[in-house]
Amino acid sequence: MKIVNITESISFGGKQLPLFAGPCVIESRDHSLKMAEAIFKITKKLKIPFIFKSSFDKANRTSIKSFRGLGIDEGLRILEDIKNNIGLPILTDIHLPEQSEIVSGIVDIIQIPAFLCRQTDLLIVAGKTGKPINVKKGQFLSPWKIKNIVEKIESSGNKNIILTERGTTFGFDSLVVDIRSIPIMQKAAGCPVIFDGTHSAQMPGNTGSSTGGLRKYIPKLINAAVAAGCNGLFLEVHDDVDNAKSDAATQWPLENLESLLTQAMQIHEAVNK
Repeated sequence: MKIVNITESISFGGKQLPLFAGPCVIESRDHSLKMAEAIFKITKKLKIPFIFKSSFDKANRTSIKSFRGLGIDEGLRILEDIKNNIGLPILTDIHLPEQSEIVSGIVDIIQIPAFLCRQTDLLIVAGKTGKPINVKKGQFLSPWKIKNIVEKIESSGNKNIILTERGTTFGFDSLVVDIRSIPIMQKAAGCPVIFDGTHSAQMPGNTGSSTGGLRKYIPKLINAAVAAGCNGLFLEVHDDVDNAKSDAATQWPLENLESLLTQAMQIHEAVNK
């Protein structure tokens, strides 16, 4: 399996279990910095490599009335402040090819959203930035088909690719997690595979105008993925989940983050023995 280096001290594909975490969408500068500092404090205590994640725009919201974010200019200014003031590496997603160049000047990892994972032009232009690329496997794809996506990015000359398992569509409004996807993608693509515990618990569009979910199952999903040998974790975390402006049903409460990660690390250490 390839080792994808993010910083001198953070890599995917080795013995580390790095964490992508942060609010689903950037709600304000103060809230983003507060969340970054709070999560960093927990991960530092647990010795977990941490990359802050949050979106400047959620272009695939269920309803036209849903909060999308602060936009690329203000959003990137906030992410840059977090990077400079707290010293954290940054991940955010892009939706359009023209966003790749400006985003790559600030972030450490560019993320391709699940619904856009087959968009050839987006994948290639993201790859050309030279930044590590995290691709979320579409809910509509089998794990064996991820190799075609990887080859598109590699055609740009970029082989620093991470894949994310985030559940598979089941029926009209639910997702299921096939834990086999983790070793299948690792073998098929030769890339590190991380597990998105919060999006995997979603029930897309379940409430009619927004996405629902089953937060209570997130710990079980995380533990199973770590036991299966995933190479990292992805969690959307919020300090007031009931009032979160995006994905309120499945963001993980900040107050419960340390206990969730402690258990995951215990499983990770047992697996690696």
